[in-house]
Amino acid sequence: MGQRITLTASDGFTLNAYTASPEGKPRGGVVVFGEVWGLNHWVRSVVDRWAAHGYFAVAPAMFDRVDFGYESENYGQDQFKIIGKIFETYSQESALLDMQAAVDAAKIAGKVGVTGYCFGGANSWRAAAQVRGVAAASGYYGGGVPNYIGLTPKAPIEMHFADSDTGIPLEQVEDLKRAHPGADIYTYAGQHGFCNSDRPDRFDEAACTKASARSLNFFHKHLD
Repeated sequence: MGQRITLTASDGFTLNAYTASPEGKPRGGVVVFGEVWGLNHWVRSVVDRWAAHGYFAVAPAMFDRVDFGYESENYGQDQFKIIGKIFETYSQESALLDMQAAVDAAKIAGKVGVTGYCFGGANSWRAAAQVRGVAAASGYYGGGVPNYIGLTPKAPIEMHFADSDTGIPLEQVEDLKRAHPGADIYTYAGQHGFCNSDRPDRFDEAACTKASARSLNFFHKHLD
């Protein structure tokens, strides 16, 4: 269903992306910000799923400026050494240019929603606050809440967190709720990564099904 493409940011940088188109006229566009493992199998499956729901979907490779083409199916602790090195030179400023390029690409289908998981969940919030053309955002277990709590979304937003996420204490989720009472913020029984079906140690079908249905309804409301 999908295909690999490239996007060009406003500063001329070319990054990898994965995209999938629906059958017939799109309901709108959806940008998928992946986890820290690049455009791997699961992220591509999420893009395909949004296309199956009727949206033109795009996932940008957010680490390409540091490690071009980085992609991994290895969810083991040893992989975090590589990811840690990437974050040593990763720039939020240039990342916004790549987010913008993805949103601009998705605009051909109409209004654009952004979604993402973990690292991509935090990017969903940042995009809603700092990227032009975002009509709605639905982020999943976006880590590092203190780093984006001060950003005010310019579009309707919802966030999905797990009640047993050791990396995102519920206290941070409550802080986010208090700081942004207009945001729809949900918690689910489960742990970090509860929607990644390629990780049986983390995947929680009941929680993911409920959260995914909320995202779909949210985008139907704000994009269609």
